[in-house]
Amino acid sequence: MIGLHTVAEVRAAEAPLLAALPEGALMQRAATGLATVCLRLLGQAYGSRVVLLVGAGGNGGDALHAGARLASRGARVTAVLLDPERAHPAGLAAFRRAGGRTLAPEAAGPALDRADLVLDGIVGIGGSGSLRAPAAALVQRAAAGPALMVAVDVPSGVDADTGAVEGAAFPATQTVTFGAVKPGLVVGAGRGYTGELHLVDIGLAEHLPAASTSQLTDADAAARLPLPDADDDKYSQGVVGVVAGSAIYPGAGVLCTGAALRTRPGLVRYAGTAADGVRSAWPEAIVTDGRPGDAGRVQAWVVGPGMGTDDDARSVLAEVLATDLPVLVDADALTMLAREPQLVRRRAAPTVLTPHEREFARFGSEVGADRLGAARALAADLGAVVLLKGEATVVADPAGTAFVNGTGTPWLATAGTGDVLSGIAGALLAGGLPAGEAAAVAAHVHGRAGQAAAAAGPLLAGDLVRHLPEAISRVRGQRPGGLPDSGP
Repeated sequence: MIGLHTVAEVRAAEAPLLAALPEGALMQRAATGLATVCLRLLGQAYGSRVVLLVGAGGNGGDALHAGARLASRGARVTAVLLDPERAHPAGLAAFRRAGGRTLAPEAAGPALDRADLVLDGIVGIGGSGSLRAPAAALVQRAAAGPALMVAVDVPSGVDADTGAVEGAAFPATQTVTFGAVKPGLVVGAGRGYTGELHLVDIGLAEHLPAASTSQLTDADAAARLPLPDADDDKYSQGVVGVVAGSAIYPGAGVLCTGAALRTRPGLVRYAGTAADGVRSAWPEAIVTDGRPGDAGRVQAWVVGPGMGTDDDARSVLAEVLATDLPVLVDADALTMLAREPQLVRRRAAPTVLTPHEREFARFGSEVGADRLGAARALAADLGAVVLLKGEATVVADPAGTAFVNGTGTPWLATAGTGDVLSGIAGALLAGGLPAGEAAAVAAHVHGRAGQAAAAAGPLLAGDLVRHLPEAISRVRGQRPGGLPDSGP
C-alpha cells in the first residue's frame, strides 16, 4: 500500500534527520536521486541540454545540486535564476563549480526552446497559489518546446496536500518526489500536472507516521479478493442483493447485477421492477419482482441505480436502510437520501455512498478543490463511507481514513459505468470486506476493467462487465484462466 503523507508529516519526519545529519546531507540525498532519474530519462548526459528553473529556497537548491551532477557528467546545464539574491547559496556555488551557467529570466527563451529537459525548481511543497510572472511565462514557453518537463518534489503551482491548482502551474511529464508521496500528486487537478511519478528514498520512512491516506496497489487489491477454496459454497462466498433499474429503464439493474455476478460472490439476488430484463440477461441471478424483503437472505444490499425517486422508491430505500446489513447507496437513492439524511445517520450497520460531484452537492456543500477534505467531511457528518467518483476517485470513512484510487481511464466517463461500480462494491461488501476497503478495492478493480475495455477504443458500460474477469485476473497477477502472468 502506498502511503500518502501531508507536508506537515513530511516536515516532521525531516526534523530528526536534519538534526542528526551534517548540514546539507539531506538535500544531497534528494539531489542525487533527482539527478539519477534525470540521467535515466535523458538516456545519456554528455551533450544533453538541460535548463533549471530556479526559485528561492530548498526546492531551488535541490535543482541546482542535481544540475551540478548533470554538468559534471557532460550535460550542458543552464540555470534560470528567478530571484538571484535568494538562490540557495551552497547549491549555486556547487553548480558554478561544475561548469553550469546562469541566465536572467528575460534571456532564457532560446535556451528553453532548445532544451532536452527542463527541471522545475521554482517552489517546493510549501508553495501555494498560482505561479507568478516571470515564472508563469517561462513555464508556458518550456511547455511549448520539445523538452521533458520534470518537477522537483511537486510541480510548482500544485498544492501538495490537496492537489488544488489555482492558475498557472508546471505541467510535468515526470515528477521526482522525495521521501513520501504527497496527496496532491495523485488527487484533484494536481494529478493531471504530475505525469509519471518517481519516489526517491531519502531516509524518511522510519520517521513518518502511519498514513491516514493511502493508494492501493494491485497486490493490495488481490489480497482482498480471495480465491474460493474446496470448502466454499454459494452462501459462504457472500450473497448480495440488488435493487436497481425499473420496468421502463432496466439497464441499471442489468449492469449492476451483471457486475456483481462477475465479481464472483456466491449468489446474487435481484428484487425490483426490472425483473424481466435482469432475468433475461442473467439467468444465474435469483430474480423477484417483489420488494427487498421478498428476495431471500442476503449479506449486503446495493440500492439506487435507475430505481426512480417516487414514493414507492423511497419506501424501498427506507426498507433496505432499516436492515442491519451493509448497504451501498447510489444514484437515485442518493437523491432521496440527500432529502432525508437521517435515514443513514441512524444506521448502525456499514453504509457506502457513491456520489459524483453533482450528487455530492445535494448534501449541502460543493466538492471544491480539496476532494479528500470534502469526502472526509461528508463521511464524518453522515457516519458513512463516501466514495466520491471522478478523476482520482476518493474513498473516506467516518474516522478519517481515506484511499485515493490510482486506476482508471477517462473513457469511464460514460453512462452506466457507475452502476457497474456499485455492483462490484456490493459483491465485496457481501463477501465480508470492511466498507472502506470494499469501496477502495471496487474502485481499483473498476478502473482496471476500464483500462482493459478501453484498449479497444471507446467503451460502453457493458464492456466493463465483460472485462471484469480479465481485470480481476490481472490484479491477481494471473492471466485469464488462472495462469501466472509472466508477460508485460
